[in-house]
Amino acid sequence: MKEMISLEEARALVCGAVAPTEVETVPLLEAVGRPVAADLTSDIDVAPFAHSAMDGFALRAAEIAAAAEDAPATLRVVAEIGAGDVFDGVIGPGECVRIMTGACLPADADAVVKYEIVGVVEGDGKTGSLVSFTAPAKAGANVRPAGEEARAGEVIVRAGEVISAAGVGFLAGCGVLEVPVCRRPRVAIIATGSELVPASEVPGPGKIRNSNSYAMAACAREAGAEAHMLPIVEDTFEALRDAVAAAARDYDFVVTTGGAANGDYDFIKPVVAELGELMMTTVSMRPGKAQTFGIVNGTPVFGLPGNPAAAYVGFQMLIRPALRTMQGYTFMDHPVVRARLTADEKNRDPRRIFLRANLTRASDGTYEVTPAKNQSSGLFGPIQKTNCMAVMPDGTEPQPAGSVVDCILLDVPEEVCL
Repeated sequence: MKEMISLEEARALVCGAVAPTEVETVPLLEAVGRPVAADLTSDIDVAPFAHSAMDGFALRAAEIAAAAEDAPATLRVVAEIGAGDVFDGVIGPGECVRIMTGACLPADADAVVKYEIVGVVEGDGKTGSLVSFTAPAKAGANVRPAGEEARAGEVIVRAGEVISAAGVGFLAGCGVLEVPVCRRPRVAIIATGSELVPASEVPGPGKIRNSNSYAMAACAREAGAEAHMLPIVEDTFEALRDAVAAAARDYDFVVTTGGAANGDYDFIKPVVAELGELMMTTVSMRPGKAQTFGIVNGTPVFGLPGNPAAAYVGFQMLIRPALRTMQGYTFMDHPVVRARLTADEKNRDPRRIFLRANLTRASDGTYEVTPAKNQSSGLFGPIQKTNCMAVMPDGTEPQPAGSVVDCILLDVPEEVCL
């Protein structure tokens, strides 16, 4: 095992160690935002019949082919069709039918002329009236054909495609009310540290609230997983060993925070090594060099640093892609835009650096990025108040103001292409 590996190597290692969860069938509404596990087909043509795209008059286009402003064509209205109604009669020569939006197109009609451009010569425009047309209409005008959106038996959503809110409506119209998806992974979140107290308590001398569990659980939920915050574990080898062993039996993925470095009270590495296979200990990134990963009882176990920002960046860069892999997602990278730094960044660390930053548009329409003043790895606040991570490339070269760098948009779904 290499002492320190690149971020790309680390992600390939973690994602390669997980497998999709078993497929389950869920009600349609529960599938929103999730990739489907199999192709889905429609049970009918959608729409099942040709219908009018607007309120107007259904007719044969040939009847008004010679219509003009100075020589209007006139037709007699022989019926009215509302949405949900069907006209079974015949539209004879010199006749038309008043039709509402969404109503089934009569078999004899091939076009609809919108109500607003039709003149009324006699009557009120309804059945029995005489109406006039001052321009021809093309066959198919203002008509939505049968099967415009889908055909019966046609694959309408392919395996791996993520269901959107609009997609839920599409599938409902196609008769798909249950969807096969990979089960959401159950993620155990374990915060370690004898200094921690539950967030519901006011900390006493030398103690701090356990905020990491909440943040990592939120990250897991954002990744589509089920998050389960387990009790705080004190800084002893035995306590952490027992907690990890139990979690590895009961959950699909285990995430710990704290104890990932090499201090006297850092135990996640020896715990994973004793219980299973230790596969990774450090990654060339900042914040968050200390990243532990291994397999215990067939379950992935990831030890994040205790510093909040380091834990957050590690989760986003390494754990989130693994959880998405387990759910069948095919896109793993958040969108990246290129932006000009507004201030000098000395960047004297050879590791890749992720700066909490704010992305804005300059007056010329290009992007600018301003790193937060406080880049402490011990703080969540700067992450809440920024909208991207500006990436300083590996190496010790400074990045002066005006340099163009990658900016990762963590709040934009991976499926979005910019």
